[in-house]
Amino acid sequence: MNDSIRRCAWLTFAAICLLFAGFSFARPIARKLPGDWSLKAPLPTKRFEVGVAALGGKLYVIGGESNGKPATTLNTVYDPATNQWRALAPIPHETSHAGVAASKDKIYALGGFTGVPHAGAMDVAYEYDVAANTWRALAPLSSPRGSVGAAVVDGKVHAIGGRGLDKVTVNTHEVYDPATGKWSKAAPLPTARDHAGVIAVDGEIHVIGGRTAGNTDLVKLHDVYDPKTDSWKSAAPLPTARSGGAVVYYHGLIFYVGGECRIPKATGGGDGFVENEAYDPKTDTWQTFLAIPEQRNGFGAGAIDQQAYFAGGSIGCGGAPTSDKLLVFKLP
Repeated sequence: MNDSIRRCAWLTFAAICLLFAGFSFARPIARKLPGDWSLKAPLPTKRFEVGVAALGGKLYVIGGESNGKPATTLNTVYDPATNQWRALAPIPHETSHAGVAASKDKIYALGGFTGVPHAGAMDVAYEYDVAANTWRALAPLSSPRGSVGAAVVDGKVHAIGGRGLDKVTVNTHEVYDPATGKWSKAAPLPTARDHAGVIAVDGEIHVIGGRTAGNTDLVKLHDVYDPKTDSWKSAAPLPTARSGGAVVYYHGLIFYVGGECRIPKATGGGDGFVENEAYDPKTDTWQTFLAIPEQRNGFGAGAIDQQAYFAGGSIGCGGAPTSDKLLVFKLP
């Protein structure tokens, strides 16, 4: 073999070695987490600590703090077909941190605060008739509470947890029956807390995360209530302890997005969360999805068709700055 051939063979061998070395020692390529985020028409005003419900292909945003007011009577609806907002009949009493849930053609708003921080808890309960664009007062809650969780199962309205006039979290659980117009007691929440993610899925109610006291007293707890047996059971905990996030049932998963308060500041406020984690009721496991573009808490969500909508909220802990953004999350 002449020198030219030997040199060529050696260079070829060296190139192959370098190629395999590159495969062996190259850094792994970071994979993008599932999902995509986009923006739609902003809310007419900046708002946070709102109640949000999706019903009849539209997104309803009720109450909340706005423009320096600790509570409002705002009631607005977003139509994805036109990408527009419009004002509706205001809720009868100013409120923020109300528990909001929808069923058939009705939206229920329970309790709430009238002052800050977490002051002036109320025992009010209202029903909004979507078709008539009217509100009516229901029998009040058994005690004043804000940051109460709300869910509807089989036409009955559940009010879970929250905190009262003394600002202490409670494990109260009561159920309103529209047929009788009365509230009744149900099995209490295993751990008293508020600012939790509360949602009904397949006849059961999930209470996820929340806080037991201040905005850094966060929990990963995930309790599931079965109305048929009036009993609670534990489910796989939220991977990242948070409160004040938005919860929505989308693509067969329960998403818990954002929240507060990751890093508080001595002067007030602090950093929130951007985590986007979803629970699969079929496998009792959590998955991680693409984070929300900016930290967010005190907002709400609803799923319409093939997208999940997230309205308003606060970009930092403690309510400032407030957002008017309508963010949309979509899976393929």
